[in-house]
Amino acid sequence: MSDQSPPPGWTPRDPDTPPGGPRDVPQPRTPDRALTPPGGPGKKARRRRTGWRRLVPTWRMVLGGILLLALLIGGALVAGYLLVDIPPANAAATAQSNVYLYSDGSQIARDGEVNRVNVPLSQIPRTVQEAVLAAEDRDFHSERAVDPKAMLRAAWNTATGKGTQSGSTITQQYVKNYYLGQEQTINRKVKEFFIAIKLGREKSKDYILEGYLNTSYFGRNAYGIQAAAQAYYGKDVNKLTTAEGAYLATLLNSPSAFDVVSHPQSRPRAVARWNYVLDGMVKKQWLPAAERATIRFPEPGKVRAAAGLSGQRGYLVEAIKDYIVENKILDDKTLAEGGYRITSTIDKRRQTALVDAVDAQMVSKLEPETRKADRLVRAGGVSIDPATGKVVALYGGIDYTKQYVNNATRHDYQVASTFKPFVFAAAVENDSRTQDGRRITPNTIYNGDNKRPVVGGRIRFAPENEGQVSYGNITVNTATDLSVNAVYAQMAVDVGTGKVKQTAIDLGIPENTPNFVPGPAMALGTLQASVVDMAQAYATLADHGRRTPFTFVEKITKGGDIIGLPQRTPTQAINREAADTTTSMLVSVVDNGTGTAALAAGHPAAGKTGTGELDRSAWFAAYTPDLVTVVSMMGQDPDTGTLESLYGALGEARIGGGGYPARIWAAYTKTALEGTDPVDFDLELQPGAAQPPPPPSPESEPPEETPGEPSPSTPVRPTRPTPSNGTGGRNQGGQNNGGQNQGGQDNGGRTNGGQDNGGQDSGGQDSGGTTQGGDQGGTTQGTQGSAEGAAQGIDGDPADGLRPPSAFLE
Repeated sequence: MSDQSPPPGWTPRDPDTPPGGPRDVPQPRTPDRALTPPGGPGKKARRRRTGWRRLVPTWRMVLGGILLLALLIGGALVAGYLLVDIPPANAAATAQSNVYLYSDGSQIARDGEVNRVNVPLSQIPRTVQEAVLAAEDRDFHSERAVDPKAMLRAAWNTATGKGTQSGSTITQQYVKNYYLGQEQTINRKVKEFFIAIKLGREKSKDYILEGYLNTSYFGRNAYGIQAAAQAYYGKDVNKLTTAEGAYLATLLNSPSAFDVVSHPQSRPRAVARWNYVLDGMVKKQWLPAAERATIRFPEPGKVRAAAGLSGQRGYLVEAIKDYIVENKILDDKTLAEGGYRITSTIDKRRQTALVDAVDAQMVSKLEPETRKADRLVRAGGVSIDPATGKVVALYGGIDYTKQYVNNATRHDYQVASTFKPFVFAAAVENDSRTQDGRRITPNTIYNGDNKRPVVGGRIRFAPENEGQVSYGNITVNTATDLSVNAVYAQMAVDVGTGKVKQTAIDLGIPENTPNFVPGPAMALGTLQASVVDMAQAYATLADHGRRTPFTFVEKITKGGDIIGLPQRTPTQAINREAADTTTSMLVSVVDNGTGTAALAAGHPAAGKTGTGELDRSAWFAAYTPDLVTVVSMMGQDPDTGTLESLYGALGEARIGGGGYPARIWAAYTKTALEGTDPVDFDLELQPGAAQPPPPPSPESEPPEETPGEPSPSTPVRPTRPTPSNGTGGRNQGGQNNGGQNQGGQDNGGRTNGGQDNGGQDSGGQDSGGTTQGGDQGGTTQGTQGSAEGAAQGIDGDPADGLRPPSAFLE
């Protein structure tokens, strides 16, 4: 019997297949057999992450992290809001005094009690309120208590070096002023944030603005708008004009720096900020543009210093405060909070010596009742230990309660020829050469004729020498002794004015010094550095080119806390040869040139004199190996504050750096170094800088007047005319030294001057030849030098003056 056929659709079963079918037996996997995804057919398998992909978070992880972070931040904000209460007023609302000490711990002064008078907002003129808002927070009335975007922007700008910014609203600033303090800590910032939010919810905008105006610091020890109105304008706040209110609002940004009376060098910045405030009022439609156009800057009144800051104490306190703020040790608002004990670097004995020297050599001789010019006389002085950078003495003026501008730190007088050593230092530092390829050393010959055009510059410049004197061909050393403008203007171009500026900066002159413009006139000292800045630069020269940043502060404490001070690591600003070779020439200035009055100190010294444009200032900057001191006399109208010439002061026709400033320097240095042995300079000079043999004595026979070519290594130096005996005529300044040989056909002729630059036309037979050398360098030059020296009474120091830039530039 045959098998029956299987019905359609029936799958045959292999007789060897066990019961249950093929699904019950595992089948071997073949390469071409697809895996069934988990969850059944039709679902795509998830590929496993391998390699570096395992380190990258998935989008689910990112989203989860963001949600978790949001929950944490939200929880922190809620917790902070609930936990931080509005505290009572802080101690700053009744701030303490700061105590300032000499280096030995004895007290200089306290900076006075807090000056504060609260007034209701209704007594503050609307325009004054709006001026403050235009300066500090223009959207105050419409914004929330805190502005997170502004805080983040300020943090970013600070971190990226665009300037420190608070990012705080007026509400936050009020909280900081009244409830907390000025400390820059995270804890304080967190508290400020939550208190401001809570205060913004509980108090009105007018309440907050009133509190802010009554707690803000405006400088001059004035807290609040009423105290500021009295301190700056001598009136109550309700009588302030819009212009005056805008100036007080300007002070909130930088209370000390923007006081144009005590810091006249800050006037341009202060006026710019004042204009910003007024323009902001116009932009917010708080002030009509037509009225804005008529407003003029309102000059604030004089500083009324506390009696405890009389004499030099106020100047010392001000200089120390400025140093602390400018070096970001504390900001002025934090410092004004008080409670700090500040030990300065001022040596009490040397401070007394400097004051006594100024009093004895200058102040005691002033007769302002009979000589009007004596009313104009000011003086400033700074003394630094070059090894440590510590300022050991400072003279700021006759009395802080009478002359409130600190003459030691102001930046509005030209430094004149005290800048010339920086030009030479730059020449040695950069291995510079003259236009015709000669290396610049103390013995390099330059043409020193009056109004000699500078060669190689981009602009035409023909500087005048003091007294219109032409010196013919002279060495750099002699040009330094006599402070010859023509030589140093040419040298600045030979070195490169940009290099000269950089060397001055390296020595310690701030880059932002007013009128610090590269150009040949720079060599004549047209920039306006302060006395302390010049002392810093000369201290670098004294310490063989090693610059240690100066300081006024030894230690600052508050309670049991010690405030950190900036690092002052010494750096080699210029090489030792450059510094020491410059020093060697400045020793010659004291021994043979315009600074001989410094010899009275009884110690080896190196220095340079300088007399500013129109004789508005006279400088002497000098040092021994152990002590650097710069002294300056300045002319200023006591009523208007304008800079004035010193002609006729102290009964002198002119005031030069080699006169009163040098005598003050000598008297101070002698006392300051009393009990110490004189120390010679230890100098390492550049090759070729050794001094040539001395010039012939006046009694020797004059050389024959025949053309010749003296050896460049032994140039003849014209001797400085001596006023007392008239030997600046034919013997010293005449035919022998400055006459036909030195300035005539030999040195000034074809060989040294050359056919083009100094040859037959400029330095040759016409200008530097028989006529120039014999007449100008002889009888005329000697007589003129003697007459000027006698008129000044300062042992011949007429060689440092400047003329207005218009006389130099076209």
